[in-house]
Amino acid sequence: MGLNIVIFSLFVSATLLLVSSGHAADDSERKAYIVYMGNALESKSLAVEHHHCLLSGVTQDEEVARQSIIHSYGKSFNGFAAYLTPDEAARLQENENVVSVFPNSFRQLQTTRSWDFLGMPLSVKRNTPKESDIIVGVLDTGIYIDAPSFDDKGFGPPPSKWKGVCQTGGNFTGCNNKVIGARAYSIGEATNVSAADDVGHGSHTASIVAGVPVKDASLFGIGQGTVRGGVPSARIAVYRICNDIGCSDIKILAAFDDAIDDGVDIISMSVGGSARDYHSDSIAIGSFHAMKKGVLTSCAAGNDGPDLASLANGAPWILTVGATATDRLFKTPIEIGKDMKTLGVSLNTFNLEKMYPLTSGAKAAKANKKDTYCSCEASLLDANKVKGKIVYCDGGLQDSIIKDLGGIGAVMSCSPNSLIGGTSYVLPGACVSRDTALQILQYLNSTKNPQGVIHKTIPVDTTAPFAASFSSRGPYYTSLSFLKPDIVAPGVDILAAYSKLKSVTGSEGDDRFNAFYIMSGTSMACPHASAAAAYVKSFHPEWSISAIKSALMTTASEMKVGDKFVEFAYGSGQIDPQRAVDPGLVYELSEIDYIRYLCKEGYSGTRLGLIIDEDVNCSSIPKFGGQDVLNYPSMALVHEDPAPNISAVFNRIVTNVGDGNSTYKAIVKGPAGLNITVSPDTLVFNKVNERKSFTVELKGPPLKVPIQKVLLTGFIHSMHSEEIVDDQFYQPQAIKDPACLYCWRRGCIISLSDLPNVDFSNLAALATEIEERSSCIGAEHVRLACLDLMRACDQMQKQNFCQALSWTKNEFAHTCNKLQVLVQWLLNLSALAASNADGAEDYEARSKTAKIECYQVVFLNVQ
Repeated sequence: MGLNIVIFSLFVSATLLLVSSGHAADDSERKAYIVYMGNALESKSLAVEHHHCLLSGVTQDEEVARQSIIHSYGKSFNGFAAYLTPDEAARLQENENVVSVFPNSFRQLQTTRSWDFLGMPLSVKRNTPKESDIIVGVLDTGIYIDAPSFDDKGFGPPPSKWKGVCQTGGNFTGCNNKVIGARAYSIGEATNVSAADDVGHGSHTASIVAGVPVKDASLFGIGQGTVRGGVPSARIAVYRICNDIGCSDIKILAAFDDAIDDGVDIISMSVGGSARDYHSDSIAIGSFHAMKKGVLTSCAAGNDGPDLASLANGAPWILTVGATATDRLFKTPIEIGKDMKTLGVSLNTFNLEKMYPLTSGAKAAKANKKDTYCSCEASLLDANKVKGKIVYCDGGLQDSIIKDLGGIGAVMSCSPNSLIGGTSYVLPGACVSRDTALQILQYLNSTKNPQGVIHKTIPVDTTAPFAASFSSRGPYYTSLSFLKPDIVAPGVDILAAYSKLKSVTGSEGDDRFNAFYIMSGTSMACPHASAAAAYVKSFHPEWSISAIKSALMTTASEMKVGDKFVEFAYGSGQIDPQRAVDPGLVYELSEIDYIRYLCKEGYSGTRLGLIIDEDVNCSSIPKFGGQDVLNYPSMALVHEDPAPNISAVFNRIVTNVGDGNSTYKAIVKGPAGLNITVSPDTLVFNKVNERKSFTVELKGPPLKVPIQKVLLTGFIHSMHSEEIVDDQFYQPQAIKDPACLYCWRRGCIISLSDLPNVDFSNLAALATEIEERSSCIGAEHVRLACLDLMRACDQMQKQNFCQALSWTKNEFAHTCNKLQVLVQWLLNLSALAASNADGAEDYEARSKTAKIECYQVVFLNVQ
């Protein structure tokens, strides 16, 4: 499954590094950079010449400049990607016509009862003609056009506003009247890439948004029923920016540049990245220019929960979406011996019909080897002890090893996040919790002939919705002025379209190919929200994107199930598309509002002027007043603990989109001692689109309890006060051991990677730095990533190794970034590092924390 998401890579791929080495020897330090120059020029041809001229002035060699440019952006915004030396990048940053220069990085994908669960059955009221005119741009891994979810039977020609293209080639034969556009980007790669989805992720997300209804869909019988998208009459345009390794910033910006110009209405991006300054964040940049042209961008929040401040894509002009579970989860029944029955987590399409011998990695080790921790590495296992048995392993990726050695099945002890939303294995397999794993080990060590069986996955009813543990939590570290994520949507065990160009697992020898697959992640939640936005737009095509976003937030359903920090996981709550069609009041935001916000955040008026193509003097922009500077549908107040008395005022402006004659009254319920005043507390409207302002004033002593909820209306969720403290104690050894192993094997790593300049000693230093400050979950992520790395190293599997190397490197960096955020919040790290189980009682007393209170105001229509 980040600040940098677990698999959100900042690692420039070997492909790009090898391409860059094609320059002259003295250019060996050149790497791919993006030069962002703000608003688009009059024509792209002018932009291209301008880019060449600008770069020639820096390189002092016109030919080198032309060879160095990778791609020019000029349709929707201005900029280019090029191979630069660090010195050239620095000099370009000094140019007055350049907003920012930043290295290209790789981001990662965030990987159907859901619509019924959201109150949108097949019979839901629709405005079909308008829905059919909506175009959703899906930036992902492409699409499998032959999937039944993308059948265009009954569809007319594309809307007249469509200006895009359909790029054929490779395995992609063409578009239809459902999937009306397709582009694929091969920027910086030696071979051309087609729009055909050979990963499965893009087809899955596109069908969640706008797939047509398909009856009797299932994953080999699992989850059988009708699958469909939220807006089945809408059109789809796909932009392939990702492969199974990741998605480069260069391609992301190229897709935004095209999609905005092509005429899409909504951009759906189940892609994440590191939390960076807005002017060096490709998704923030692209979505800002989309906002300027009236295109809403919906993004996945990331899969790095439950850690706080792990959220990605948190710019205020983005609809940031977290993940929840519906009332149906998929579980895999496991029987151990005669007396133990449990439910594991996987998507097991196999069904063992009898008991098989059960062993463990430790018991199946070679005579001259030890596998004390049941890691089940191939080099440690004896095939004769594995053959014909179910094997218990510690970790969740050993299924291929067990199968290759003749094993029948695998039961794996997995991290907590792996127990929400299953995956498929190449043989019967399932993940179990640590507690269950201990029971299995106890049985193995106390039984002469241990046996077990793994059954086919079944659906299990559960209480829902609840925030998925993997869903990244706010607040967004770049700014604490507003609450993120904005909303949540179903993202666990979602059945949707898949690609028959990839097997169920993608592993060699897996001959299971299917038109549908079940996936989990904020990748699946994002297209639900994208579809909800499209649904609202179909009834109100004249609404601004901020009005649509506001409607989704202020009508979201309150979450009632979750842990004490869950408010930072669900934001405004679970989307309710039908209610969002009639929100009554909306909070509008325009381009100048965001510029005012960016000024407040310290961005240069000169650079901001390049983005909007007009002079910006931050000091002369009209003030909004109050605690923050955005007319956002939620409000957030940050204060330290211990802190002075609470005193804050929020200003807001609402627009009436309900009945012409409407009256709304605020109802306030709060904790004793905190005085909350809404003024005026009644808003009277005489016409549609009339605007009214109000203020919310808070006064009182510091809140002493960890969580406080303040109800401002009869149906709004509440405001919260949270202590931002990671209450899990630390396991230094869990990160120290793999860090040592990682450094010990660096010779093998370098020989496999083709990256001789990687500074492994820096990673070792980083491991030492975070050794005593990593949470249990963070340490577990690193440990599992290192196991994958070592396993690939042992097997000399270069592709798997490169992917594992990227994951491992980012796990270290991610943990470090979280520490930096905690430092910003004035956590007493020395006290935290000294904490252990014996010091648990005074942990809270000895830790300095910050508190965040989150507010949302919705007026109840009383007329």
